Amino acid sequence: MKHLIRQIFSINNSGSFEQLALQVFGHQAENCLVYKQFIGHLGINPYDVKHLEQIPYLPIAFFKTHDVLTSSDPIEIVFSSSGTTGMAQSRHLVTDTGIYDQSFNQAFELFYGSVEDTCFLALLPSYLEREGSSLIYMVDALIRQSRHPDSGYFLHNHDELYLRLKALQLTGQKTILIGVTYALLDFIEKYRMEFPELIVMETGGMKGKRKEMVREELHSELQKGFGVNVIHSEYGMTELLSQAYSKGNGTFNCPPWMRITLRDTNDPLSLLAANKTGGINVIDLANINSCSFIATQDLGRVFPGGSFEVLGRFDNADIRGCNLLVN
Repeated sequence: MKHLIRQIFSINNSGSFEQLALQVFGHQAENCLVYKQFIGHLGINPYDVKHLEQIPYLPIAFFKTHDVLTSSDPIEIVFSSSGTTGMAQSRHLVTDTGIYDQSFNQAFELFYGSVEDTCFLALLPSYLEREGSSLIYMVDALIRQSRHPDSGYFLHNHDELYLRLKALQLTGQKTILIGVTYALLDFIEKYRMEFPELIVMETGGMKGKRKEMVREELHSELQKGFGVNVIHSEYGMTELLSQAYSKGNGTFNCPPWMRITLRDTNDPLSLLAANKTGGINVIDLANINSCSFIATQDLGRVFPGGSFEVLGRFDNADIRGCNLLVN
């Protein structure tokens, strides 16, 4: 298994991705009980699956009702969704946190360069106020690894955050401000900045604090408030161990071991071509010990080359990175 994990994080072309995805599918179709039963109910023989397009995707709702596990190793951590009062939470049982560590570290360096060279400021009150957030786990690690004395969290202390940002701007320090959407909007209502070098990364989510906004309106407000040209975004969720990133305009790119496909909303087993709108399916090979083939409750569009945008959601899915209404 360690050899397979090394291969996953060494993927450098589409051919090796497809080969490893089929290998992971065969392993999970045999060893993940929930996925095995799901495939059986579809009448699919795993041995007949020879191409990526034939792999079935497990509906994300199964993470609310079942233990989605391929490994028999002890559980090291349980990531859970924030959920809505009275609704079941998604639970991702993680048997090897080292895989998640490698996934987010390698992806971050791919998109943003050295972690150690970056100051991380986090404005994530709703995530900090509960247990089991995979986003907080990641940000905790990035803050530790940055080794910058100014890296840290800001719960509701916007005055201190403003002073910290101004000081970092004066020193020319590379800085990333990662925040839940409503908290970033709250901040710019009080403070306006002109900090064009700042990377502002919104993780999505109004958490019932504000009305939902379409991406163009939201990003325009944040750009004016922070004095930046673009707003970055992170697309991740409890059920995945990888994230996609957008460096502006809502267009996301995946790390090499993650891929997005689209399904027909009226025929979930049928995949759509590029530039169509459909349900977002995710292949996340970092999910080697749970399930790597997930049918989310998001709507999106995939472009030639593999980048994608998120257009909305089917329902009140517990997901970050998607707080947008369908235009």
